[in-house]
Amino acid sequence: MTTPRFGRMIPAMVTPFDENLELDLDRAQELAVRLADGGADALIVNGTTGESPTVFYPQKMELFGAVVSALGGRIPVIANVGDNCTADTVSFAQDVAKLGVDGLMCVVPYYNKPPQAGLLRHFSVIAEAVELPIILYNIPGRCVINMLPETTLALAHGHENIVGIKEASGKLDQVEAIVKDAPAGFDVYSGDDSATLDIMARGGVGVISTIGNVAPGRMKEIVDLAAAGRWDEAAAANERLMPLMEGLFETSNPILVKEALKLAGFPVGGVRLPLVDATAAQSERLASLMREVGVL
Repeated sequence: MTTPRFGRMIPAMVTPFDENLELDLDRAQELAVRLADGGADALIVNGTTGESPTVFYPQKMELFGAVVSALGGRIPVIANVGDNCTADTVSFAQDVAKLGVDGLMCVVPYYNKPPQAGLLRHFSVIAEAVELPIILYNIPGRCVINMLPETTLALAHGHENIVGIKEASGKLDQVEAIVKDAPAGFDVYSGDDSATLDIMARGGVGVISTIGNVAPGRMKEIVDLAAAGRWDEAAAANERLMPLMEGLFETSNPILVKEALKLAGFPVGGVRLPLVDATAAQSERLASLMREVGVL
C-alpha cells in the first residue's frame, strides 16, 4: 500500500480539562506531544472523542492553536470543524484555516436529517470555501442518517480537497463500494477501532482511533502490520488489544478513555455535562481490562 496523506494511525485526541472543567491548554499540548512520541501519524483535534459538542467555537480556536504550536509541524493536525449548519461550518472552517492546521474534518450534519442531495451540497459548499484537505466523517449512530457511497464518491470525484472519509457506519459493503470507485489518493479510515482490520482488508488505509489516546504504539503496530500484508501478525496483535478496544465503549465515549488516561498516570480531567465521569465500578472494570491487555 502507498502511504496515505495523513498516515495510518490517527488518534481522535481527548480534550483535557482542569478541575473546573475549563480548557487545560498546557495539558493538551503535553498530550499532543505524548501521542506524537507514542506513534501517532497525525491528530484529530476536538472530534467526538474531544467532546466537540461542549467545547464552544472560541475554545476550539484556542485548542487548535495550542496543539499546532506544541507540535511545531512534527505530525499533521486535523481540526474538526463540522457542524449541522452549513453557513456556520464554512465561517468557522475559514477562521480555523488561518491557525496553521493541516486539514479539516467535517461530520455528516446531525439532527436536521438532510437528504443525500443536502449532504452533497453541504460538503460541496464547504470544500469550495477552503483550500485545506477535508476528511468526511460518516457516523449514523450519532447523526441519525447514513451518507451513502454514491454521495461520498460524488464528493470525492468532484472536489480535489475532499481527500478521505472516516467511516463509522458499520457497513462493510459500503466501505467496499467506496474503495472500489474512489479516485486515487482518497483514503478510507475506520471510525471504529474494533473494525479496523476488517476495513483495511477491504482497502481502508488505517484508523481514526479512540484507543490511540491510551495505547498509540499498540494500535500503530496493528495498522502497520496490516499495511505490510502481515495479516496473521496483525490479527494476533488486534486480538490482544480487542478487550480494551471494546471496553472503552461500555459507556458513552469519551468517558472511559479519559478514565483510562487517568489510570495510566496521565490525568486529563473529567467530562463536561451532559456526560458524567466514570463510576467506581466502571473504573475498576476498566483497570482490569487495561491490565489484561498489558497497558497498565
